[in-house]
Amino acid sequence: MIFKGKVWTFKDNIDTDVIIPARYLNTTDPKELAAHCMEDVDPDFSKKVAVGDIIVAGKNFGCGSSREHAPLAIKSAGVSCVVAKSFARIFYRNSINIGLPILECEECVDEIEAGHHLEIDTDKGIIYNITTGKTYRAKPFPEFINEIINAGGLLNYAKKVDTKCTP
Repeated sequence: MIFKGKVWTFKDNIDTDVIIPARYLNTTDPKELAAHCMEDVDPDFSKKVAVGDIIVAGKNFGCGSSREHAPLAIKSAGVSCVVAKSFARIFYRNSINIGLPILECEECVDEIEAGHHLEIDTDKGIIYNITTGKTYRAKPFPEFINEIINAGGLLNYAKKVDTKCTP
């Protein structure tokens, strides 16, 4: 898939409590989660982020508690893709399970700034900084992970696969 959007940057060790504060975990409503996404680090993030925008972050993005609410809040806020130096393992898998594309690319994180515009091809692992003209390579997902993300998450993928197997 190809995504284009404006960049929002965050530092190292952004944990799931920063992505979606625990006080909002009593809901699973995507719109409600989106309204509070990143509010403890940027109170106006959910009002400023536009559909298709991209988060670029440092090391260990999504560390902390294992909660599906975190990638769901990001995706529901309109973020199309997250690029980071590294991700916490459980956040990485939760993101794939809900269909949020995430890529690791240490080099580009150091050079991409808030407000830049990116074009990302997740199938090929190419991150193109439209603002600077520089291209970066991230490790692309294996085909089966691309299929899960392209289906919109693991549940949609399973439904699609199940219909292929039903006589």
